[in-house]
Amino acid sequence: MSWWDDAEGDDGEDEPYGDYESRVRIRPNPKGNRPRTKVRPTHEDATAGWVTNVDRGRFGVLVGDAVITATKARELGKKSVVTGDHVSLVGDTSGEPGSLARIVKVAERTTLLRRSADDTDEVERVIVANADQMLIVVAAADPEPRTRLIDRYLVAAFDAGLDPVLCITKTDLADPAPFLEHFACLSLRIVTSRSDDVPFAALHDVLDEKVTVTVGHSGVGKSTLVNAITGATRATGHVNAVTGRGRHTSSSSIALRVRDGGWIIDTPGVRSFGLGHVDPANVFRAFAAHAVPVREPADGIPLSQAHDWEIVDRVADGELGPTGVERLDSFRALLTGMGAEDPGQE
Repeated sequence: MSWWDDAEGDDGEDEPYGDYESRVRIRPNPKGNRPRTKVRPTHEDATAGWVTNVDRGRFGVLVGDAVITATKARELGKKSVVTGDHVSLVGDTSGEPGSLARIVKVAERTTLLRRSADDTDEVERVIVANADQMLIVVAAADPEPRTRLIDRYLVAAFDAGLDPVLCITKTDLADPAPFLEHFACLSLRIVTSRSDDVPFAALHDVLDEKVTVTVGHSGVGKSTLVNAITGATRATGHVNAVTGRGRHTSSSSIALRVRDGGWIIDTPGVRSFGLGHVDPANVFRAFAAHAVPVREPADGIPLSQAHDWEIVDRVADGELGPTGVERLDSFRALLTGMGAEDPGQE
């Protein structure tokens, strides 16, 4: 006799399957025992920290005087976490070997340094958050300094809300004065350094009590400079004798404590710096001593259509000489690459 032989229907006669469903045992869903809720934890008891580096989904976070390892909580979704972020942590914040905390909150950023692949690409890549100033490192020679790359760094600094500082290295190889003439119409703070003599006192005045992000072309001696003022052992490279280009030695941004006070964030060397994400209005600040036009645009006139900008007037008057003409050419080339109108043209 099979199991359904004695199953009876409503009419009292045997049915092939009978009350089959009543004989099936339904196993409870262990994940469905607890009702789901949309209420998220507030993490009011979370520990505050500062992100010092990012490496393949793991974050070094400064908590007190120790750097612990953390990961990003799922609840943050696609929100990025970058070097310099102020964050809130839960989980194991002991810093013991094998411990892992979770980043559950990212505080509002005061400054944000970004770059894009090129001047027409509006997709930005966030480099560093919450820095106070940008140390632009350029060599006087080997490799030769690139004026227009410095212009891009200046635009990015002003756009991010950072104070730019220009550091000229390898001044024992060439006189930096001709190069610095390109920036005479800017109120830039400048520090010079020799290969055999790091200006610790001058750098201390610049870096003390500040969070400084370094940028520079590969091979200009940026990592060498950072090692000298922090005691770190970041890899250093050389310049290719054939191409004149430096070799990338830093692959990620990392914050390091300066010996005499402050923090410096060393970033990977780059050969290009796209500005597709930048408001064209912020380009003007990188080319003249004053950040605003001599004549403010009238109400209703777009900033990109305003005339009488200071650098245009000063070049037209011959005040800035041949260097001023070069600055204006670079200025216009940037605006053209970004698709903005040239304010110096009627």
